[in-house]
Amino acid sequence: MSDKPNSPIYVTRPYLPPLEEFLPYLEQIWATRQLTNGGPFHEQFERALGEYLGVKYVSLFANGTLALLTALKALHITGEVITTPYSFVATAHSLLWNDITPVFVDIDRQTMGIAPEKIEAAITERTTAILPVHVYGYPCDVRKIRAIADRHNLRVIFDAAHAFGVRDEGGSLLRHGNLSVVSFHATKVFTTFEGGAIISPNAEIKRRIDNLKNFGFLNEISVTELGINGKMNEVQAAMGLAQLKHIDTAIEQRRAADQTYRRLLAGVRGVHCPMPPAGVRHHNYSYFPILIGRDYGISRDQLFTELRQHSIFARRYFYPLISNFRMYKAADDRKERFPVAADIASRVLCLPIFPGIDEATQTLIGELIARHGGRS
Repeated sequence: MSDKPNSPIYVTRPYLPPLEEFLPYLEQIWATRQLTNGGPFHEQFERALGEYLGVKYVSLFANGTLALLTALKALHITGEVITTPYSFVATAHSLLWNDITPVFVDIDRQTMGIAPEKIEAAITERTTAILPVHVYGYPCDVRKIRAIADRHNLRVIFDAAHAFGVRDEGGSLLRHGNLSVVSFHATKVFTTFEGGAIISPNAEIKRRIDNLKNFGFLNEISVTELGINGKMNEVQAAMGLAQLKHIDTAIEQRRAADQTYRRLLAGVRGVHCPMPPAGVRHHNYSYFPILIGRDYGISRDQLFTELRQHSIFARRYFYPLISNFRMYKAADDRKERFPVAADIASRVLCLPIFPGIDEATQTLIGELIARHGGRS
């Protein structure tokens, strides 16, 4: 077998429904001339998505970052918010955009989400909320976080960008918190090209969110607050409807790829393949992270470079920590405060996983990794 695939292999690629399925949606959009502003596909998709996810109140957005920005505004979050340094930068950016100070705390080694036992020491009189992240679709310890929030009268907004379709013992992971925000970016398990949504607990907060994402309009002639243009357009919604027909098949293909990697990497010295925490009843296999140990033959960064030389574009996801970026150093410039997050960020590598990845490619990746680790 060649040591290079025929074309570059990236961490993910979007599942696309058959073109012949998608074209009738476009034809209807062209016929009605309704491109946005809550058109028929937007309304259909919002209902269908709620039914699939098992949640009642869904507000669609043009992208996940706009959804995060609006979720914070909808709950009147101010002051300081406790969050994780181990995430995509949009998590913390959404706080700064709302003139909120992010307060970073360390993460849990198993879930790689925020460590509940680190939260209370970071609470001050200015703290108004907690913004945890379900990293790789691995659930945070939602019950402990909720208990802390209740004790201190704090709101909880979950950045659930990776958690589409994930379920725990009680149902959708998105039901937790005061709000949950999910992303439909093209790198995600489920995509609308760009897109996102906020999951609300009741109709009242959904109405406020829907007003905020439409410039703050209460009705045609009344603007009641400072809103934003976060609306999902009809082409995005049509893509979502087409994707929903195939999402279970796509997740099953991801599951199979996950199992193949675990078989190929079993026993490779210095390579650890994390597992979803106990309590997950339905995972979405959104990423396949591995952690490179000190007993591996080369460093994580050397492996990263070697894979790229073989056209395998794995990602150091998430590296560096958000707290290491220039605009956040004023908030906390001491990485030793986050020893677990710093350790994982220095060792993590996400391997390509997506519907349709072939076993030959996975075998090549496994062989490239195993040659430096040997078998224990």
